[in-house]
Amino acid sequence: MRSDTIAAISTAVANSGIGIVRISGDQALSVVDRIYRSKDGKKKISEQPSHTIHYGFIQDGDEMVDEVLVTVMRAPKSYTAEDVVEINCHGGSYSVRRVLDTAIRSGARPAEPGEFTKRAFLNGRIDLSQAEAVIDVIHAKNEFALKSSVSQLKGSVREKIVQHRKLILEQLAFVEAALDDPEHISLDGYAEALKQKVKQLLEQLQELIDSSDNGRILKEGIQTVILGKPNAGKSSLLNALLQEDRAIVTEVAGTTRDVLEETLSLNGILLNLVDTAGIRITEDVVEKIGVERAKEKAEQADLVIYVVDASTEIDANDREVMNVLAEKKVIVLLNKSDLIPVTTTEMIKEVIGKSVPVLTVSAKEQTGLDLLEGQIRKMFYDGKITFNDEIYITNARQKAALTQAKNSLEKVLTSIENEMPEDFYSIDLMDAYSSLGEIIGESVGEDLINEIFSRFCMGK
Repeated sequence: MRSDTIAAISTAVANSGIGIVRISGDQALSVVDRIYRSKDGKKKISEQPSHTIHYGFIQDGDEMVDEVLVTVMRAPKSYTAEDVVEINCHGGSYSVRRVLDTAIRSGARPAEPGEFTKRAFLNGRIDLSQAEAVIDVIHAKNEFALKSSVSQLKGSVREKIVQHRKLILEQLAFVEAALDDPEHISLDGYAEALKQKVKQLLEQLQELIDSSDNGRILKEGIQTVILGKPNAGKSSLLNALLQEDRAIVTEVAGTTRDVLEETLSLNGILLNLVDTAGIRITEDVVEKIGVERAKEKAEQADLVIYVVDASTEIDANDREVMNVLAEKKVIVLLNKSDLIPVTTTEMIKEVIGKSVPVLTVSAKEQTGLDLLEGQIRKMFYDGKITFNDEIYITNARQKAALTQAKNSLEKVLTSIENEMPEDFYSIDLMDAYSSLGEIIGESVGEDLINEIFSRFCMGK
């Protein structure tokens, strides 16, 4: 572990009220001693107790750079588990840069992206799943993603993985001990006992793997495609949800020829909205391309909002839309409720042939749209999300490691069923143990660690 002292700007490099320069390492206090002057000129930062704040000035030789507050956090009770000093200065981009440059000339070196968090991991203050949660907190786009990331930052994933690894290690130890000392430790009947424990563990791993779909939605948002025949009110719906005229709306059917994508936070639910060309049978070459793209987007969607013109009868174009719905999660919006209805909820359910939520709305008058949020919340989150006991896997690397562990444990079951020697149990149990270790960083290579932390922003 490198023990040199690093420094970086930890706030956005833009004009703001406050800017923070973070310094970490064995010489962090000494570096700040060289550039800090207290109001009375007598106080040295290196002599101050941990977790205290001090008013003074940053000096570059005889020149005063800025008026500052300096926070002292001594090892190991700091973000990196090293001595850390944070200089709170005025937030002008030039003044913060001057403070950083002064610290670097006085003995620190520029930090690499994510190096503060990397040091926290290497120094054992956090595990790899918690480190990855840090960047998820920074990039969280909605309330649910933030809550999930904070839960992981507090160690929810780590606790679960440590629990599973402990169970596997106990079985490994027993098998190895029995193989080394068969006279005193019997394996009679052990295969059946191991089989039951492995099955329980497989169920728990599968729950975590299954949570990754919801985890992706929490993190990235719900891929939501708006479908309907031409002039059903799809673009009007998009504009109503966004509260701005984002899509062109005319009385001419087929105005939208291509997909239009926007992101919307609906009271904490992140929707990645895709407005598509109206689906209908057409000979127009350009419109045909738009219709095909609409169908492709629907295939990739987490949710399809099917907009029906309730003032007209269900026709062949509506049936063309319904052919696309298949196994997708669907919410039907009976639009144009401000006009005399022709198509009813019962008609829609009868034609679709399955139970789907149907809401009556008017995109033009912006009525009924409040029901959409509640329906989406119910469909994806059972009406709410809690993080007291639930864990959502939001990281593709973690999901891959869980899948590898699951595959190894399934091999253990195969060995038991085929009455293979106990040595085979050990091999696959160890593989599962190692795969789970990758999630918390106990069995990963330096290249992977470097690659993970390179994704972090500077100063974190």
